[in-house]
Amino acid sequence: MIELPMSNSGKKITLNPSKIIAVGLNYRDHVKESAQFLTKVELPTEPVLFAKTPNVLAGPGQPIVIPAHTKEYKFPEERVDHECELAVIISKRGRHIREADAFAHVFGYTCFNDVSHRNIQKADTSGWFRGKSFDTFGPIGPVIVPHGAQGIENPHTLNITCKVNGVIKQSANTADMIFTIPALISYISKQLTLEEGDIIATGTPAGVSPLVPGDTVEVEIERIGILKNQVIAE
Repeated sequence: MIELPMSNSGKKITLNPSKIIAVGLNYRDHVKESAQFLTKVELPTEPVLFAKTPNVLAGPGQPIVIPAHTKEYKFPEERVDHECELAVIISKRGRHIREADAFAHVFGYTCFNDVSHRNIQKADTSGWFRGKSFDTFGPIGPVIVPHGAQGIENPHTLNITCKVNGVIKQSANTADMIFTIPALISYISKQLTLEEGDIIATGTPAGVSPLVPGDTVEVEIERIGILKNQVIAE
């Protein structure tokens, strides 16, 4: 459970999602670079979905904690990556939502960091679940900007960047998404019911890179702000 301020108001919003649905491979350049840590990578013809559990949520300024037990695997090179993403917060329950109606189910937007343990992600038979769902592997914030005239009317025009220790690692625009937010909401709602407060992480652009204890990572999205977190070892 995370509490974030609503932009341009004194109101605070408690995020306690029933689920976090993340989208993989939603930027073309990231599809190409993903070949280094995935066994099979092709340009998707439909959204690639995976879950992150709510325990991943960490607020602005809270640490990203690299778990201690992964050292037991003695990976030749342990790799934990940042992934800057635009997060969509769902406003009301919906099933089989039409693309034309999708924005009526959007409460607002914020920054998200889909932190990923690549060794676990690549090794697990069951897929991406464990490597994406360690505690604190989903920093979110710093504010929620509402959808609509008082906030963001078109979420597909936003510059998105990620810096590590002040150096730009990722830089793109949400216009580069393969699947738009209405397409994602419609597709996801065919698979499962979206509930108020659920979070959709819409995918990351190219430029993901390793994080190590002591790093400071910043996800910045135009008109939303900067989500800043330090990396520590457990």
